[in-house]
Amino acid sequence: MDAESDHPVDVSVLVPAFNCRAYLDRCLTSLLVQRVSKEIIVVDDGSTDDSRSLLDLYARYHPNLTVIYQAHTGTPASGRNRALSRARGRYVYFCDADDYLGPQALEKLVAAADRTRADIVVGKVAGHGRKVPISMFRANADRITLLGSTVYNSLNCFKLFRRSLLDRHRIRFDETLRIGEDMEFTAHAYCHADVISVVADYDCYHLVAREDGTSLMQEPGSREPLSWLRMVRQPIRRVAEHVPPGALRDHLLLRHFTYDILAQLGEPFLGADESTREKIAIEVADLCAEWLTEGVRTRLSATDRARLASLTDPDRLVRLARVQTAPLRRRLTGLEWQDDRLLISGTVALAGFDGAVGLLLRERSRRTELTVPVTQVADLFSASVAVAGLATGVWDVFVAVECEGIRRIGRLGPDRERRGVSPVPRFTGGVVALPYLTRPYGNLSLDVGGHVMRVPASVRLTHSEWVERRLRVEGLVTVGGRPGASAVRRLVWRERRTGQERLENALATGSRAFVAETRPLGRGIWDAYLELDMGGPTARFPVKVTEPKALERTRIWWSGPVRWTARPYATAVGHRLSAAVRRTSVLGLARRWLRQWRR
Repeated sequence: MDAESDHPVDVSVLVPAFNCRAYLDRCLTSLLVQRVSKEIIVVDDGSTDDSRSLLDLYARYHPNLTVIYQAHTGTPASGRNRALSRARGRYVYFCDADDYLGPQALEKLVAAADRTRADIVVGKVAGHGRKVPISMFRANADRITLLGSTVYNSLNCFKLFRRSLLDRHRIRFDETLRIGEDMEFTAHAYCHADVISVVADYDCYHLVAREDGTSLMQEPGSREPLSWLRMVRQPIRRVAEHVPPGALRDHLLLRHFTYDILAQLGEPFLGADESTREKIAIEVADLCAEWLTEGVRTRLSATDRARLASLTDPDRLVRLARVQTAPLRRRLTGLEWQDDRLLISGTVALAGFDGAVGLLLRERSRRTELTVPVTQVADLFSASVAVAGLATGVWDVFVAVECEGIRRIGRLGPDRERRGVSPVPRFTGGVVALPYLTRPYGNLSLDVGGHVMRVPASVRLTHSEWVERRLRVEGLVTVGGRPGASAVRRLVWRERRTGQERLENALATGSRAFVAETRPLGRGIWDAYLELDMGGPTARFPVKVTEPKALERTRIWWSGPVRWTARPYATAVGHRLSAAVRRTSVLGLARRWLRQWRR
């Protein structure tokens, strides 16, 4: 492992640039404000847009910024390799000149690498007019494996790499590739990394689409299918070179077959002429013959398996591509409860095709899927969801249409009837179900258990009385307007200044009613909350006082030479149940009496 003292800086930030004058200032400023020891190496690939004057200006005022000029090569691989050969940092980070970093990006990435001794740290990428990978950024991870995660789906080079890893294994960019050069580089690095970490709670890298569409990946034909299929052989060969046959290799190859190879039989295939379509099918068939294992085949989607079965039938490939690209029009027209079942209705049509319609529920964290049968008449459908049978979690709602062996799915909600769709919660079987529309997109989801949505529960004090020194509290609880006593768990008293808590068991005495007894509290101001378990994370709700007569009088008792006073009361704001507990010694009482006598 590298010693920190062996390197003059923590991070070498390497920036290939070509005709990025309009974006350079934002990029370089975002790098200079990073609060780590760093050097910035910019390699200008023969820009013709006056980038040079701005780069010279930055280099003049910032000693840690170096600019290298070279003749135009047409590929960022050359500039990255040249910058890498000059790097002195413990880590290297690649940043394109039209993108930028979040202000704390390198600080967080370096901290993660130092803490976990990671060879690669994958930081969250935010897209601005560009698609970005998201599946690997659900949570931070100190140590993940390629086999046990989706991190290999992210093959861009916008990551923090330990420089000794790159040097030891001679990992460099292939300068013969004009596109996809970072895929081969990153795949090679992944194969040798002992520890991979993920920073998912901060937007480290901002991937920007140029307004004029002049970036390399925005140019027309940058994803030309035949060129892409030939390029993808490079990362696949790297994987095969360093990963033996088996589950891990199949897992990595699955990414390439799904996103790089069989994807070319979709929209790119449809946009090609007849001669090119034949060449695409032959290229895909060659890649399959060489690299498609049974372990990969069994994990392919139904759509991709249908494409594989049709490689020798161009007409069917065209039909499949048309099904895959046809507009899926859907509209949510109704959302209502029928007893304890949620009735979802709407319209759906796959333009130009007929297919079997279904409702799909997908749990957001576990990715569990559940298909709900629908009743369909023409383009109208309705489905009844038994929410009591759903596992706790957040379920996203999709409509699915299956045609020619391909399942097309789309979220319900953005297009909807404004009057007929008003989600309301329902408490049933001890579980709260909260249909809601996401923001800002308005997609329909179902929160079972109250994981992300605020649960509309109400707790009201109906009676309180002293049982010797114990305060007995009785009340009513509703969840979503329905009786909620079955969710009652504990009465929680929280001292306002210290945060100390006293937990008392609460019992349901009816469908709405509960009761709890509180042992003597210590000195302080204590606020009362009722803790409910509604199928998800436990939630606390303040006990409201709507009737002053429900409050018990002040209780006074002696414990040796100390007098205790406990006064239940309703707060002025919110009318919440609280208790003021005071402790006074005999000496204190005498002093108080003396002050009053002197007046």
